[in-house]
Amino acid sequence: MNINTPVRELGHVDIDPLREVLLNKKQSAWDLTTIRQEEFEVHKATKSIVMIFADIEQWPTIEIRKETGWNILAKVALPIMNEIIKSNYNPGGTVIRAMAAKLLPGENIASHWDSHPSFRCGHRIHLPIKTNSRVRFNIDGFPYQFDVGEAYELNNQKTHSVINKGAEERIHFIFDYVPLSELEKLPAILEQN
Repeated sequence: MNINTPVRELGHVDIDPLREVLLNKKQSAWDLTTIRQEEFEVHKATKSIVMIFADIEQWPTIEIRKETGWNILAKVALPIMNEIIKSNYNPGGTVIRAMAAKLLPGENIASHWDSHPSFRCGHRIHLPIKTNSRVRFNIDGFPYQFDVGEAYELNNQKTHSVINKGAEERIHFIFDYVPLSELEKLPAILEQN
């Protein structure tokens, strides 16, 4: 969503339960779902644990699905997501995507902007779980470093990229919240499974 600034700070969040789950997951959990890597070329160098994902093939009708990561993350992620939404947004909307994303050491996410209309109507929230001093998130030509335990809304309508020159992976929990005001503009009903 175009929020008229590259980044909006949403404040500190207690991520300890989510962080513990993500940092203790075996590599096999990160390989269960490859939907992001298959659908979005720029995410080829990432691994994901996908909790919720939207099928956008029939836009503006979208189907929101619980993915394999639901059983791994929902118990610890939902309270955090609800806290962020309650503190920063109007109630009544819906989350159409939620996942943990890992960028491996020495890899990058190429410069892009999220062009599908579903990305224009939702707030893209990032919650750093693990990072290092050599990770840079570039938005609209400016570098940013994000702190673990702080929540941020990113303007995904600006060109953005990520580079990890560090020796450790970068892990963010990411979700897209579509407020009620945007849902009401859609001519179709969102289906939830």
